Amino acid sequence: MIPVSVYIITKNCEPTLRQTLASVADFAEIILVDSGSTDNTLEIAQEFNCKIYHQDWLGFAKQKQLALSYCKSEWVLNLDGDEVVSPLLKQEIIDCVNHNAVDGLDIPIEDYFLGFPPDKNSKFNYRIRFFRKLKGGYDLGVEVHESISVQGQVKRSKGCIQHYGENSIFVKITKSNQYSELKAIEKAKKGKKASLLKLVLVIPLTFIKSYFLRRAILNGKRGFIVSVLNSYYAFLKEAKLYEQNLKDR
Repeated sequence: MIPVSVYIITKNCEPTLRQTLASVADFAEIILVDSGSTDNTLEIAQEFNCKIYHQDWLGFAKQKQLALSYCKSEWVLNLDGDEVVSPLLKQEIIDCVNHNAVDGLDIPIEDYFLGFPPDKNSKFNYRIRFFRKLKGGYDLGVEVHESISVQGQVKRSKGCIQHYGENSIFVKITKSNQYSELKAIEKAKKGKKASLLKLVLVIPLTFIKSYFLRRAILNGKRGFIVSVLNSYYAFLKEAKLYEQNLKDR
């Protein structure tokens, strides 16, 4: 048994959860905080002997911080209900625990889209997901795209987390609409104002960053589609910030 607590927040994760839990079935405990699933999420969690807690939705950062608080191990791993730990990452986690040399791992996220992983030479987003419990925590003022801050030494892992949550165009657009709303509210609370210049430039600049600089071009048609959708998401965040500014007048 790997002496690590895994914590997951869920709501209606039935399509991918079994694969997620199978990838960490040999970890010491799996904490699952659910915010009202109406599918078979909880039944699947019970199959893997998860410790299940119910909590109405608090927001991403607060929900994850609560799940983290239930973990009993010194080391913890955060996953979403649509993510899978690769075998190489699992071995790196075991090595971290055994050698006790660092306080966390900054892990590449391998985003599957339309059934395929990204090209190995494209640039991945990195997220700290594995760390010593007492060394990490969340900024509770962040509405979406929450991240862990770790006090201590963090190194990049070679193994990845495979992400299946945006595997279709419909889901990616739906999440873009939801997340852009949360991000705009967060920015407005901090007193940020929408900029006409940014509204004009955010689409072409984001496309260039995604398609060329982050090498989505290597993924063929899928890479072009993803880059367009990323640009759309960036535009929505700025447009909805302007909408929030109007409401706050």
